[in-house]
Amino acid sequence: MPEGAPPQRGAPSGDPSERRFRLDPAWLYLAPAAALLGVYLLYPALSTLYMSLFDPRSGQYVGLSHYAYLLTHRETILVFRNNLMWLLLFTSATVVLGLLLAVLTNQVRYEAIAKAIVFVPMAVSFTAAAVIWRFMYVFQPARFDQIGVVNAIVTTLGGQPVAWISNTTYNNFALIVAGTWIWTGFALVVVSAGLKGIPAEIIEAARVDGANERQIFWNVILPMLQPVIVVVAVTLVINSLKVFDLVYVMTFGNFNTDVLANRMFKEMFTFGNFGRASAVAVILLAGILPLMALNIRRFRREQT
Repeated sequence: MPEGAPPQRGAPSGDPSERRFRLDPAWLYLAPAAALLGVYLLYPALSTLYMSLFDPRSGQYVGLSHYAYLLTHRETILVFRNNLMWLLLFTSATVVLGLLLAVLTNQVRYEAIAKAIVFVPMAVSFTAAAVIWRFMYVFQPARFDQIGVVNAIVTTLGGQPVAWISNTTYNNFALIVAGTWIWTGFALVVVSAGLKGIPAEIIEAARVDGANERQIFWNVILPMLQPVIVVVAVTLVINSLKVFDLVYVMTFGNFNTDVLANRMFKEMFTFGNFGRASAVAVILLAGILPLMALNIRRFRREQT
């Protein structure tokens, strides 16, 4: 710093006593938010991690035994498998449907009405959506009239009615279909917004160069939509990891449909095992944190 120039804000001065008590005013503005984050986010996370190392009543230290149980017991391994199915099938189906519907609705005259119809399930509470799909999947033996829409269609086409909720071959797929029905509207709206942001001049230039509509989609539109699709996919992956409402209302995790969030609820409020419930919560948090970090890193890269 040139001699005689005024000291910069926050820069240390030559006087040791002044340097000790000087504080950048920015920290004063950040302090309330930091305190709230500490009380409502950091403390509960650390407390949950602490409780996961103790027995069901949080009285005796048991180390990592709850984690060992969750990662080796057949019933909980099934829970991880179900969450993996949700992550892969639910995310891919919702992204593909959202992208497809965004491109198609962009070509029709009544675009707003078509999008509103697809988006309506997002306006319904997930509990109400689960009740709706329970009625959709109602099963009656073949000798009775089918009152569930899905089985009514199946029997009309000459098939046999299926117990979609309790049949362990189909029930996880049936739940994922219900989840996809809810979230496709979200994917449609976000992808459609990204589609509107593509300059029309680029599309016209591709047509002038002789590209057909399929080539334009794969070589122009899809690469330019990639950042939007990543945002949608990450959001859906996070929701697939913490899916709870649909499973709780439709099956309560029975018939091999349990997932991590529902398992945590059962351990906590049905079995009274606070330690194991906390271990499930920590595993869920560990699964979601890398995705959050990825989202934040991508957001910062776009800002620079």
